[in-house]
Amino acid sequence: MKTRRRFLRAAGVALAMPALECFARAPERCMLLISNNLGILPKPFFPQTVGREYTLSPYLAAMAEFRNDFTIFSGLSHPSVEGGHSTENCFLTGARGPTKSGFRNSISLDQFAAEKLGQVTRFATLNLGVNIDKANRSLSWTRDGVLLPAEDSAPALYRKMFVQGEPAEVERQLYRLEERGSILDTLLDDTKQFSRGLGRNDRARLDQYLTAVREVEERLHSAGEWEKRPRPNVASPEPAAIQDKKLFFEKFDLMLSMAQLALESDSTRIVTLMVDAFATPVFKLHPDQDTTDGYHNLSHHGQSAEKLRQLDDADRQQMALLQKLLRGLAAKQVGGQRLLDRTMVLYGSNMGDANTHDNTNLPILLAGGGFKHGQYLAFRSDNNKPLANLFVTMLQRMGVETESFSSSTGRIENLEAR
Repeated sequence: MKTRRRFLRAAGVALAMPALECFARAPERCMLLISNNLGILPKPFFPQTVGREYTLSPYLAAMAEFRNDFTIFSGLSHPSVEGGHSTENCFLTGARGPTKSGFRNSISLDQFAAEKLGQVTRFATLNLGVNIDKANRSLSWTRDGVLLPAEDSAPALYRKMFVQGEPAEVERQLYRLEERGSILDTLLDDTKQFSRGLGRNDRARLDQYLTAVREVEERLHSAGEWEKRPRPNVASPEPAAIQDKKLFFEKFDLMLSMAQLALESDSTRIVTLMVDAFATPVFKLHPDQDTTDGYHNLSHHGQSAEKLRQLDDADRQQMALLQKLLRGLAAKQVGGQRLLDRTMVLYGSNMGDANTHDNTNLPILLAGGGFKHGQYLAFRSDNNKPLANLFVTMLQRMGVETESFSSSTGRIENLEAR
């Protein structure tokens, strides 16, 4: 047993160290993936004209200074991902049939990219949330379709990224990682003995399982190596916690700032952020004005003028937060280049129209990442292209060698790199 553990650890070093050598480099490509699970009002969002000479829509007019830094898409959705709100966990997975009996989610875009790229930063990915129902919702899912809980506390995230533990605390963490590795070693030995009497199909399933265990071993070893390294120093102080769900925009703004800080410090290169509007109760539109209802009930406006007014106000404030994010990424220089040019910012939703529970014609905006932006790409509204085609394009831009992901049928050909 001891000999085998030494061998596995040696193999882990060989696998992990090339990734760790990238620590001091400037970031290559990053992804920030944002979704509001109730979407936005489609008419004020989508432009009326297409191509590069399109006229900015009412919502996009607030982002006019970044017109050449983003592309708007319509006519994108996930095939056979229907069922209204049940699709919220499928935005980055495209897993079909979320309302069917026995549904099991699949790997999300962020986790797929992290698997392919390896752990080149302290955190392979960071999964964040705003007002999120941690037990039931997430943008991030493992290859086995297991939900990865989102972090919704900005102070906890800050400490995780930047606060160095005392030496004794670091030792305890390393010991815990060592113990987990020992358990996996024992498990591998036990399953190897068990596999001798299995048939071909069962042996193939077991091999898949053992491969997953080995990947966990490698991640544990890599986590141990990162634990020994000092955390980066940042000028930003630890933020104060915002507990009140009514402060929806303040919480959204804070988590966007934390996502930017994570990318700036190269703590990670892949961040997801689920804005759980569904779980958001009555919230403050302005310091002196609350909504008349929770976000979900507002989204089922039934053409009520008052509900539409409040939703329009909320949507415009979210567009302003997105503009603020792009401004921050554009102002930060990394390796002589704007961080925005290195970072693909995807903003969208699983809902094309929450009022009617429509999961087609999703509102999608992609900014940054070094693409030739400044255009509106409109695909057929009655026969949507798979949203996963855009995901394939993004993965390839990240340096992932893949021709497919989820339900993709290709890539978005009209989206070119500069």
